[in-house]
Amino acid sequence: MTDYAATPGPLDEYPIHQAPLPLARVTTGDRNFYDRSYLNAHDRDGTFLIAGLGTYPNLGVVDAFLTVRRGQSQRAVRFSDAMGPRSLEQRAGGIRLEVLEPLHRLRLICEHDDLAADITWTGAFPAVQEQPHLMLAGARPVLDASRFAQVGSWAGTLTVEGTDIAVDPAVWTGTRDRSWGIRPVGETEPAGRAATESAGGFWWLYVPLRFPEFAVVVIVQELPDGRRTLNDAQRVFPDGRVEQLGWPRITVEYRSGTRSPVRALLELTTPDGKPLPIEVEVGTGIALHVGCGYGGDPDWQHGQWKGRGWSSSSRYDLTDPEIVARAPWGVSDFVARARCGEVEGWGLFEHASIGRHDPSGFADLGSVAP
Repeated sequence: MTDYAATPGPLDEYPIHQAPLPLARVTTGDRNFYDRSYLNAHDRDGTFLIAGLGTYPNLGVVDAFLTVRRGQSQRAVRFSDAMGPRSLEQRAGGIRLEVLEPLHRLRLICEHDDLAADITWTGAFPAVQEQPHLMLAGARPVLDASRFAQVGSWAGTLTVEGTDIAVDPAVWTGTRDRSWGIRPVGETEPAGRAATESAGGFWWLYVPLRFPEFAVVVIVQELPDGRRTLNDAQRVFPDGRVEQLGWPRITVEYRSGTRSPVRALLELTTPDGKPLPIEVEVGTGIALHVGCGYGGDPDWQHGQWKGRGWSSSSRYDLTDPEIVARAPWGVSDFVARARCGEVEGWGLFEHASIGRHDPSGFADLGSVAP
């Protein structure tokens, strides 16, 4: 491997250092350090796109993916390569992300015969800095990350298996986030003690929503007994003003016999103590461990070394019993249609419920909604 980490790179020309190191190096030797963009887009009527691009400096890997669901079919393309010096260019194979106007406009380009895109993002409201996210395995941080989120619209062209789809910003909306820090990436590490002494359950909710006059971002993570390890609810306005929305009360309705969410009620509280309830209807979904490289994806995982210039393309039949059986065992993203009073909004409903969760009435891994 070229020892580029010991030499200056393009970013070292700028006064942006935060440690006495060249920017090719990060301040931790943890193999799981990552720096990633996540983006989604949907037409509010069944077409759902998710993309991501990540760098893993301590693994020497850069990778990206794009996946689109239409009906019961999902197409995914992935690219992975050796990481070069850190620079302002964000590219992995046929996918690149261009920052046209920081924190406001981005351009996502994917060049592949099976799935292509040239779409531009425009933020509808300022980006929201989320609460730090920390997860421990014993005393070891397995996730220690910062992230900001934003809602907005998309414009351009999407091509799925030879069919062009016009992406009209009057219809196509979405959310995106940028995160960096430590989280499990690359090849699987030995589970050790955690394999036999796990927490017993994982419950996660992430809901960024766009309304005409404001955006809301809600994040909740709970232990099996319902204790919260992450609680963040914010509302942002066009002028950048941010309100905290208290301690959300969350009620999720699951489809009978499953843990697949159908709708939810988010009971928020404004700074002056007034209730702010938001009703969410859950629509088209994509399991992030089916084609997107998130934990548990058997085809490819973020940061995994696949060799130089690697790419792959897969088509998933979402009625396939193997895919249906796999979907509940990870985090899934769903198109969200929301209502706050008389106002309609759109966004993302990201959820996982695995194992025991007392507030939901789930006693163990096999528990499902009545």
